[in-house]
Amino acid sequence: MRALPKPADSPLPPNAHVLHNLAHVELNAVDLAWDTVARFASQGMPREFYVDFARVADDESRHLRWCLLRMEELGCSYGDVDAHDGLWESAVSTKDDLLARLAVVPMVQEARGLDAGPRLASRLVGYGDNRSAEVVRQIAEEEKAHVHVGVVWFQFICKQEGIDPKTKWRELVEQHASGMLKGPYEHQARQAAGLPRDWYDRSVPA
Repeated sequence: MRALPKPADSPLPPNAHVLHNLAHVELNAVDLAWDTVARFASQGMPREFYVDFARVADDESRHLRWCLLRMEELGCSYGDVDAHDGLWESAVSTKDDLLARLAVVPMVQEARGLDAGPRLASRLVGYGDNRSAEVVRQIAEEEKAHVHVGVVWFQFICKQEGIDPKTKWRELVEQHASGMLKGPYEHQARQAAGLPRDWYDRSVPA
């Protein structure tokens, strides 16, 4: 696998590089949401589960479009630089376990988007690109609902199966996303999404 260019080495301007990375994340998020619907269609989950993830896919498609349109305004396109496949690696890792999929994708990866959003927006403002910063802020705000969907259905399955959700979540994250659970955290955004702090923040007393 080729090494990905750092922003300083990117052929794109720094603001466009940030948007390219975000567009890649959003594209993978679309695929992951629909993969969750299709792959676990025989799981016997309530209809609302599949509706929720179809809505997530629709949101992610809109976020991707925002990024692509803004990139076009900046004179660049998706594919102008290499991108990672970390998100899809999580899809493969969790393809046989719905609880693992929920733990890793919405509750770790999308929650990391809540953490990164304000920093990315601030960086874009520093580049003099307020328009792109506003796109990032809006995406981060809407991602709270996606994390919440993961939390709700993870807890639903744990309750059905008589499993302690915090213990199970930590076990699955250690198994499938070791090293991805790290700060700095946007605790307020995570709380708004319904993600309990004592699940992910080891500094909080048990």
